[in-house]
Amino acid sequence: MGEFVKARAADGHALDVYVARPAGTPVAGLVVIQEIFGVNGHIRSVADGYARDGFLAVAPALFDRIKPGIELKYEGDDAKLAMETLGKLDLAKAVSDVDAAIGFAREQTGKKVGVIGYCFGGLLAWLSATRLHPAVAVGYYAGRIGNFAQETPSAPVQLHFGKLDGHIPADQVEAVHKAHPEVEIHWYDGAGHAFNCDLRPSYNPQAAALARGRALAFLKQHLA
Repeated sequence: MGEFVKARAADGHALDVYVARPAGTPVAGLVVIQEIFGVNGHIRSVADGYARDGFLAVAPALFDRIKPGIELKYEGDDAKLAMETLGKLDLAKAVSDVDAAIGFAREQTGKKVGVIGYCFGGLLAWLSATRLHPAVAVGYYAGRIGNFAQETPSAPVQLHFGKLDGHIPADQVEAVHKAHPEVEIHWYDGAGHAFNCDLRPSYNPQAAALARGRALAFLKQHLA
């Protein structure tokens, strides 16, 4: 239901942005931030879903600075390439590209804009809240978030983690909770890393549905 358009970052970099438009007037803008696998079918489906909920949903292609059009699967050589590509990414420039998507969504809607991100995107959702100016931020299983726990968000933040996530030590999350007790953090029993992704073996439909309901309510509370 969406299309790719171009957005421009502050340094002049032009990146692809997947745009999913709602049927009627958008209630707000929402930037959907990718995992390390690019703006693939799953991320586009997430954006499409939030468009059906009334948001203008935009997903910036954060790997375009390395190679345009990267779209990867979750296994085999693609998984290896995803990690290699992540290692080449400049985090500050990725934040700048998210900012470009926020600006695009704000310009398109004339309304508030939030961010929601998954895995690597979950970390960028946190950094968006601390370094940029979205109206609200939601992060799923944000890797390395504890490394940035001392940064202070300027917007309401909601975070989601699976209790069986072997990629994110609990002390990373505890660092955020200790530094920012006002941040809303949810844990999901029986859920591992990437529990929201229905294309991965770790998909947990019960946890995914519960988390999405909470995320949607939180977004609407602060955006609609």
